Amino acid sequence: MTLHSFLAPFALWITLFTLTSTSTSQSITDPASLVNLFIGTTNGGHVFPGATLPHGMVKVGMDTDSPENHAGYDAEPYYHATGFSQLHDSGTGGAVPLSLFKLWPFASCSSFEKCPTSIDSRKVLRKILKNGERSPDDFASPGYFSSNLSTSIRVELTATRRTALHRYTFPASSKTPRIAVDITNDGQMSSTDPIGYLDPNTSRVMGGASFAASFGPGRYRAYTCVDFKGDGYHLGKPTEYGVWLADYPVKESTNINQVYFGFVDQLGTLLTFAPNPDRNKPTSILARVGVSFISPEQACSNAESEIPDFNFEGTQASARAQWNELLGRVQVGTKGVDKEVVELFYSSLYRTHISPADYTGENPLWNSTEPYYDSLYCNWDTYRTLYPLMSLHDPVNFARIVRGMINIQKNEGWLPECRGATQQHYIQGGSNADPILGEFFVKFHDQVNALNVSATDLYNALLADAEKQPPNWNLQGRQANAWKKYNYIPQDLYDAGGASSKQVSRTLEHAFGDFAISQVAKLLGNDADSVKYAQRAGNFANVWNPTVTVPGGPGVLGMMQPRFINGTFGFTDPRHCSIHDPTMATCYLNAANRDGFYESSPIVVSISYVPQDTAKLIELQGGNEKFISRLDFVFDQNYFDSTDEPSQQIPFMYHYGNRPGLSTQRSRQVIAQYFNTSIRGLPGNDVIYFLPYVKSSGAMGSYAAFYLAGMYPLPATGQFLLSSPYFPRIAFFNPIFNKTTTIIANGFKGNPANGTGGSVFVKSVKIDGLPWKSNCYLDWDTFRNGSTVELELTDDIGVACGEAPDALPPSLSTGGF
Repeated sequence: MTLHSFLAPFALWITLFTLTSTSTSQSITDPASLVNLFIGTTNGGHVFPGATLPHGMVKVGMDTDSPENHAGYDAEPYYHATGFSQLHDSGTGGAVPLSLFKLWPFASCSSFEKCPTSIDSRKVLRKILKNGERSPDDFASPGYFSSNLSTSIRVELTATRRTALHRYTFPASSKTPRIAVDITNDGQMSSTDPIGYLDPNTSRVMGGASFAASFGPGRYRAYTCVDFKGDGYHLGKPTEYGVWLADYPVKESTNINQVYFGFVDQLGTLLTFAPNPDRNKPTSILARVGVSFISPEQACSNAESEIPDFNFEGTQASARAQWNELLGRVQVGTKGVDKEVVELFYSSLYRTHISPADYTGENPLWNSTEPYYDSLYCNWDTYRTLYPLMSLHDPVNFARIVRGMINIQKNEGWLPECRGATQQHYIQGGSNADPILGEFFVKFHDQVNALNVSATDLYNALLADAEKQPPNWNLQGRQANAWKKYNYIPQDLYDAGGASSKQVSRTLEHAFGDFAISQVAKLLGNDADSVKYAQRAGNFANVWNPTVTVPGGPGVLGMMQPRFINGTFGFTDPRHCSIHDPTMATCYLNAANRDGFYESSPIVVSISYVPQDTAKLIELQGGNEKFISRLDFVFDQNYFDSTDEPSQQIPFMYHYGNRPGLSTQRSRQVIAQYFNTSIRGLPGNDVIYFLPYVKSSGAMGSYAAFYLAGMYPLPATGQFLLSSPYFPRIAFFNPIFNKTTTIIANGFKGNPANGTGGSVFVKSVKIDGLPWKSNCYLDWDTFRNGSTVELELTDDIGVACGEAPDALPPSLSTGGF
């Protein structure tokens, strides 16, 4: 993280936390200071480094002219700044999402009418820090962003949930400070039907337009309301004002429809203000920007209620306090731990709370008092690790997200899968809200009333996904009819309502979704449904072809493969969609894709996509030795892809073959090889040719956070696969239980830099002073009770799960769950 050349407000620069060299139990009171927002902000990282609240709707930040500006920003200094917009997403693919309602300051123009208001004309470079790295003079911390432009204008941003607050400090030489409000430029240049009004007496700007969804076929409308105020002085009315069309401001016009005609993407307003009358003080202009998906009037109401006093320091301090409270629920000991590891952990934890975004009160599709969450990019990416991490420390927000999903099902018929800016986006796997609701109910079924979640509505929403086929299963729900009829998705079935692709992947996804439903049914006492959906959870085996081998992989026998209606198998090269694929296929969302797989090679899917019954996978693959050999083959031949969600569990799967030491080493090698705190520090930045877009940063953040915590979750179950943390101690506070669970690594001697070797392997486990049955997993009761877990570490990689009959992690076929 780079420092800017101007001091931020003094109180917020004091480092409040203290870490001593002798204690591992002292709290980190300012974890926000350990968050690096610039990790992964270039080279395809698509990470948002601007200002927002936990799950805030507004994400205000810089936009650049980088071709990889999905989150607006790019850290490379040779890209120009083009505006400061109010809405972004983080870590997404598809087309550029949001980037709406850019503001842009001009220190000077030759005249009002000749101000270069279009994006290409107005853009400028940022100042460069003299740090030997030629990095831009940008700074960010949770709830705050700043930049110094080459025009000597200083920009500062902060936010509440639905409102942004900007501060533009102009150079002393600026006699006519101006600010443009861009109504129509989104990241895709997709706007239609714009509206925009300027009040010359109050400087208020109201406007909006219709925009294209980024990962789906829909369009949405969004609105803004912008007010201005002098920072420490009376700003007064604008001295000049008008509407602009591209590079042509029209003086004293007040309605963009006065100059708008046809399909034009660049429309907005321009205001000139008098400089600060006290020439000994800077001209700093505050811009309060409310946003709404309902109306411009509601955007104004949001702004007035959330930031009534234009108090920049107060708004920034409140945002930081909210982040500190949330991040501070997870505490780590730091003795013997590199600072970069601590920074990577808290930065990863921070990113798990960017999305989904809380759009409550901003749903234009139906009236409801229930929470509404958006920016679900996408459940397929996040169900594995993001929501289990929320279970550990943020159940209230988790419950609100679940309530929002249930409310969507009530109004649209099926649970949401991928969603952005209120529009349905394309499904990636199955309906992956099923394991999210399963995860919530398994963990918090005794607290549903306290969390205002209806168990009945939750279960009915799951049953709708499982049993009813939607008109378009590309956007929601499942291909349920074929699933129920054939117990797999046939490769040669034409089924109206969606694209005939990724049949093998959807078979495996539907099986895991049914497993999640079976767990909910069991807790509700519905034994018949529990048995029914547990049986359907075993349907993954229906696409296992035991005769398929891998070129160059002696001893690797058997593979998930496409299957036809008549029961015979098709063939997809096991190397398909890997770096060894001779055809360089993408396995992307493509109706012409007939290979049966989505974003992963058959060899990866065949070893990782059945978390509910890994024991059955081992049986299909010929036993523990062959299973471990296959895992080694995946790593040694570079089939493992850290950017690919189906790969995420693979390093921990040695647990099921009773070799947890190998899991520990592989997972640590993944962190060493793919994660760091640089601007290229996410594995998604190393764009692999067959992967068309980078993953959700919430998915990557929670994935890294769990690895650093020494665990990997099994969603919709009570189990966490156990390794050793990167800290001598890590503690999770859960506010719904009002309990703290602490994991202590006895014998901690630091973390090998390359992830290989070291005293990091778990020899034995005690919970609350008593020997635990397994060295390979923890149960949810450990976290519900607020236990103390003690790990005895060793340098012996040959450790096992234990001697107890249930020492191995559970699987359906061995009577687990």
